[in-house]
Amino acid sequence: MTQPSLAGIRITGAMKPGFESVLTDDALTFVANLHRQYEPTRAALLGARVARQRWWDAGNAIDFAPETSSVRAGTWKVAGSPPDLQDRRVEITGPVDRKMVINALNSGAKCFMADFEDASSPVWETMVEGQINLRDAVAGTITLEDKGKSYKLNDSIATLLVRPRGWHLPEAHMVVDGEPVAGALFDFGLYFFHNARALVAKGSGPYFYLPKLEHYLEARLWNNVFVTAQSVMGLPVGTIKGTVLIETLPGAFMADEILYELRDHIAALNCGRWDYIFSYIKCFRADSAHVLPDRAAVNMTVPFMRDYALHVIRTCHKRGAHAMGGMSAFIPVKGDEAANDKAFAAVRADKEREAGFGHDGTWVAHPGLVGVAMEVFDKAMPGPNQLDVIPEGVATQEALTTPASGPKSLAGLTNNINVGIGYIASWLRGQGAAPLHNMMEDAATAEISRTQVWQWRTTRTHLDSGELVDAALIERVIAEQLDVWKAAVGDNFYTAGKFVEAAEVFRELALADDLEAFLTLPAYAHYFAA
Repeated sequence: MTQPSLAGIRITGAMKPGFESVLTDDALTFVANLHRQYEPTRAALLGARVARQRWWDAGNAIDFAPETSSVRAGTWKVAGSPPDLQDRRVEITGPVDRKMVINALNSGAKCFMADFEDASSPVWETMVEGQINLRDAVAGTITLEDKGKSYKLNDSIATLLVRPRGWHLPEAHMVVDGEPVAGALFDFGLYFFHNARALVAKGSGPYFYLPKLEHYLEARLWNNVFVTAQSVMGLPVGTIKGTVLIETLPGAFMADEILYELRDHIAALNCGRWDYIFSYIKCFRADSAHVLPDRAAVNMTVPFMRDYALHVIRTCHKRGAHAMGGMSAFIPVKGDEAANDKAFAAVRADKEREAGFGHDGTWVAHPGLVGVAMEVFDKAMPGPNQLDVIPEGVATQEALTTPASGPKSLAGLTNNINVGIGYIASWLRGQGAAPLHNMMEDAATAEISRTQVWQWRTTRTHLDSGELVDAALIERVIAEQLDVWKAAVGDNFYTAGKFVEAAEVFRELALADDLEAFLTLPAYAHYFAA
């Protein structure tokens, strides 16, 4: 296929058959114009993240911003949600491959979040094929023949939402005026351009999940992008509805402000728990007073995580927005009835807690879990949502930042390294959501694994067994876990499966002098940007 030929715009990725149907001149021009208008702001906001981290590293507190106290004290409300986003009691999430899109829309969940971000590896072909798949899904024409089985959409399907990449990650294969465009604008722009009018004509709309926001000015940037996009397409302000993942510690302190900036376009906030733990570690990266225990000990029942969830619910319902729960990582276990029963019990307990707190819905990662989550919310929430439930109390800086107690064990370190290698290997193979050890792992859980190892080493943490977490111990466990993976997958797949490369990525990140903001940035530059 020939490359598009537009002034200042270059597509450097392969143009496979069908790609020309979404990478049209008009669509690429639409994305390029968003880039030209908003790239300086995006770059400045990413620079501000670095400056804030230096401020926290110097010992200054992460807290509610005094300059926006009037926003937090105000009596304003968001514009509200359209009919097909009023009941979101169970949402299924997953990557944008064709089978997943069909199965998720058919799963019985109320909504499907099609994910270009943490559940997808940013391989060029995956990103473009995902756009084709979603366009066909919106049109109702998506089908698949796979291994003798036919897939097509049911008469009744879930409401579609799309998560573009975060502000930090580029799309190296679309270059405008010599600069790569933001992955966020590439993902958002192509989907919106091709599908917004069709969605509105069907009585729905272009709905988005917005990841990894750290500041209300980052939300303002998204709002400005929305206003521009709607204007260009001749759609009214408020046609787009976004759900923001409160999955960074700084974002939690700006939940009100994020809602306010997006008040014409916001439908909900979501408790993205795994990225939130990653963000907590990253923000307190060199602070020995804020070292978290083993990942397995940091669940939604520990005080700072519980307070975070209640804070999000309280803030949302006060402003008329929905408050979505997060992801239990457990998935069904085939061939092991006891393990499967344990997984389902864990998911049920997690969803019962969320419904009891006042969440308006929750996430699952597998179609097999839709039923148990739906049963819990149907019982606890007879109406479409729980907007009238406002948990008592007020979030404080201390409550949101006091670390959980728990073990710091060799088993915890080993699990971090095992999962980190296993997930990064999957990501390098192009698979962004990976079932590992009966859990669904994505980039967020790998981020927890490598940042916690880095933090334990940097703060000279001693394990409960007395061992110092230092470079030598980390190197030893990496070597051991490479052997574990080799034994588990066999010699041939061990080589083809990129486990050695994954271990090198993990090693470099865990032993670096400075903590890399996102593991996907250097890995993308090294493996996928060419």
